[in-house]
Amino acid sequence: MEECISVFDMLKIGVGPSSSHTLGPWRAAERFLDELKENNKLELVNYIKVDLYGSLSLTGKGHATDLAVMLGLSGQDPEYIPVESIGRIIDEINSKKIIKLANQITIPFFPDENIIFNREFLPFHANGIKFTASLLDADEYSSTFYSIGGGFVVKEERNNAKKKHKIKCAFPYPIQNAEELLKYCNELNKSISEVVFENEKSMRSEDEIHNELMRIWNTMLECMYIGCHSEGVLPGGLNVRRRAFDMHQNLIGDLPYNSPQEWLEVIRKTEVKFRQILKWVSCFALAVNEVNASLGRVVTAPTNGSAGVIPAVLMYYMVIENHQAGEKEIKQFLMVAGEIGSIFKKGATISAAMGGCQAEIGVSSAMAAAALCEVMGGTPDQVQMAAEIAMEHHLGLTCDPIGGLVQIPCIERNTMGAIKAINAAELALETDAKNAKVPLDKVVNTMWKTAQDMNSKYKETSEGGLAVAVNVADC
Repeated sequence: MEECISVFDMLKIGVGPSSSHTLGPWRAAERFLDELKENNKLELVNYIKVDLYGSLSLTGKGHATDLAVMLGLSGQDPEYIPVESIGRIIDEINSKKIIKLANQITIPFFPDENIIFNREFLPFHANGIKFTASLLDADEYSSTFYSIGGGFVVKEERNNAKKKHKIKCAFPYPIQNAEELLKYCNELNKSISEVVFENEKSMRSEDEIHNELMRIWNTMLECMYIGCHSEGVLPGGLNVRRRAFDMHQNLIGDLPYNSPQEWLEVIRKTEVKFRQILKWVSCFALAVNEVNASLGRVVTAPTNGSAGVIPAVLMYYMVIENHQAGEKEIKQFLMVAGEIGSIFKKGATISAAMGGCQAEIGVSSAMAAAALCEVMGGTPDQVQMAAEIAMEHHLGLTCDPIGGLVQIPCIERNTMGAIKAINAAELALETDAKNAKVPLDKVVNTMWKTAQDMNSKYKETSEGGLAVAVNVADC
């Protein structure tokens, strides 16, 4: 049996700017604390050292990896922490040189000394992080984790364990690839979202599924709303000016509203010529990733760096394509997106440190294209075709963030991924899927082979491409 990957694994609420470099290390710190507690060692800790390796080290400063580690060690939860308190917590650690481990035990902590940036890569994965705790009894406890993209964190022994026994899956319809998914749709005469819903019901009640999907959507909506109503310059030193605010002001006009939901209804009343549609979709995507770049709350979909694509396309569907769309369509969209993302995670990667930006923007565009295709009436074959088209035209996309920040070219890439997703869905809807030449599984395999062939300079190291072609000082 195969490992289960839920929609809620692929779509996670957290804090920006990066799922692999911020959320992953944050979760790794939480897991290290859990290990200390399980082994009755937390009370004995008097010193913590954190070693960052590979891509986590090379672009860690720009991705706030060090801040995420401190917040995780402090016992803060990225899903629920008030984002306005992050600066205060970090400032307190930096100024007082202490950290309240697991929000329980206060120990000395000097960020510049306790967090070490090692340029070398560990052999298992490009994003390695090792925690070492010195104990009062003169012993040490160490643990190494790997942030494999999308906020997922694993230990190397888990991979070895997989070779010895298969992980059991509770899903009635376990899915490893697109071919298996399509087989279930045909045998059960169900849409992709309906098959996904049956699987999710094996883990949660229908009410829980409903509530969690709507919480994800409301977080996306609020993120777009905040981004469209925030102006100024993004943090990090590149002096990137927020664009969603000005673009939104030009599009919305003087129409009144007082909440994100009222805002959505007002947008439905605006002009919808082709240029306006392009601007709205771009505005939604920009808004999300500007919030992400500011350590704001976003939905990892499937990563933080690509968090703007899916909400932008879903918002497009609701305010442009279908003004009657509501909770039913939102849940349908998110379930399809999550399942397509899981297929890429199982068959390739969703980590830019392993596969370049094709693994982030490319996967998110495929997820959004498939989801849009289904809510617009596409068959399961057409839905998979939409995902294939979107990824096919992101193959080879590099990850080369200037200054190691999730800003240039990352923010704009979300607008492009969203537009490509809409185009891919429309192409699939106008095509007899029987005539498709490239199955989705083939493009998943190709993406993974492309990732393996890609030079490491273009895998979130900031050692190639735009990251070296553009002088940071000129920004």
